[in-house]
Parts: sequence; structure tokens; C-alpha cells
Amino acid sequence: MSLRKPVFAGTWYPAGADECEHLINSFLKETRFDADIEEEAIGGIVPHAGWPFSGDLACKVISAMRGNSGNAQPDIVAIFGMHLPPGAQPHIMTRGSWQTPFGDLDIAAEIAEPITSQYRCKIETPEDFTPENTIELQLPFIKYFFGNARLLPIGVPPSETGIQIGPAVAEEARKQGLQIKVIGSTDLTHYGPSFGFTPAGTGREAFEWVKNKNDRQVIDRMLEMDAEGVVREGLSNQNACCAGAAAAAIAAARDLGSQKAQLVGYSSSYEKNPDSTFVGYGGVLYTL
Repeated sequence: MSLRKPVFAGTWYPAGADECEHLINSFLKETRFDADIEEEAIGGIVPHAGWPFSGDLACKVISAMRGNSGNAQPDIVAIFGMHLPPGAQPHIMTRGSWQTPFGDLDIAAEIAEPITSQYRCKIETPEDFTPENTIELQLPFIKYFFGNARLLPIGVPPSETGIQIGPAVAEEARKQGLQIKVIGSTDLTHYGPSFGFTPAGTGREAFEWVKNKNDRQVIDRMLEMDAEGVVREGLSNQNACCAGAAAAAIAAARDLGSQKAQLVGYSSSYEKNPDSTFVGYGGVLYTL
């Protein structure tokens, strides 16, 4: 089976299993984010910066999706991501495996192939793919917490097509009698001179504006499970760099029966390195 090699292992996150497990255990011991849930979580939204910046929040969300008992093991984990413009085609892997420090994740071809028959997709392969972080940064967490689950990685544009792909994935899994969980990978506001976005100036006031207004607006749409609203926010206010990915996960979670959202936490690179340029991160769970 063809194997897609990681691009960011050893830089954005550790390349070795022992180092990854050590960090994961550290993340789980932290009390900064409260991810205790009673209902089964079938979906989530996670950030995708390097693990030193947002790995703790992504880890909390994905570990909580496993459930308190650890028994909520799906057949498939679908992860939506990628930085794509509204008019882009969805990107999808339909075969092979993706290497992680904890072992390989096999691609869920039985779901991927029907999706490519419904939507005009750019097919990525283990040999020919776009190097990008939004999906890869989550894979060690997925392999660690969900063991033998197969992977469905899809790059989703912020568009109506992007939103539709979420329920299409959920429906295909349902038709085949497969248990699935869904994840949307997006960071929030990219603020500062380096990003060409400084509507609130610089310094602490700018951070407070991002945290309490700009990021809060898109988080509220996520908590309302308003997929269309997330896309509008991302395109209008630059507060979700992968709004299509988040929207697809929300739409899929709704289709799978989720009626409740929970904010696991909010953080930013500013809190770890106060600078004129920084990024916001949010973690959300969708439960039954």
C-alpha cells in the first residue's frame, strides 16, 4: 500500500512516538481547557498551529471525542482542512496510507471514492500532494486516540460545495453502516502587519479586539452550528483561515444528529509570545 510521508514531523510536532506521547500526556494533564463531557462527541473543530502553540487545545478536543470511557471508537475519522479559496476544488485522498509517529492511518477508500463521484475533486496521492499543515498536525492525535480507525482527509473550500461535502460524507458512512467522527481544522484571526490585517492597531488592545470581538463572532457561529455563518464570517472578517473545513464538519455533525456544541477553549499565540503579529485558536465539540 502506498504511504504518504509526513512533511511537518520533527518541526511542527515531534517525529518520534515517545516524544509525541510525552507531549500528549502533558497536554492532557493541563487544566487550562475543560473538555469533560457527558454526551458522546461526534465532531469537533481544532486549531492547526505547531504543537507548542495550539497542540494542547487540539489534543483536548480530539481526546474528548473518544469519550470518557474510551470506548467510542469509530470506523472512520473524517478530517476537513486546507487553506483553499472559495472557487477551489475539494482535495481528497482516495487510496494508500498516511504515516504518523504512532503508525500508519489507512485511507477510507470506501467513502472517498463515492465522494469523488459526487463532486469534482482534485485527487491527492501519497506520491503527489499539496504539503500543508491543517490535516497532518492532527494525525498523531487521531492515531493515538482512535487506534485502527481509517482516515478520510478532505481539503474543503469555503463555499456551498464545501458545506455540502460534510453531510455527503455522513450519508455515505450511514449507507455503509460505518461509525464516523468528523473534525474541522481551522485557526482563527491572523492578525498583524505580517498578515496585512490591523483594524484595531497593535498591542494589547488589538489582542483584546481579536479575542473578544473578531474571534468571538466566528466562535458564536460555530456554537450555533451555523455552517453558512462560519463561511460568511471567515470570508468577511478574516477570522477563520479554513472556514470551509469548519463548516463542513458542522454540517456533517448536524447530519449525524448533533444538537449541542461546547466550547472547549480559546487561546492565541499572543499569550505565549506577545507580538504585533499573532493568531487565535478555538476548540469546539459537537455532541448528541
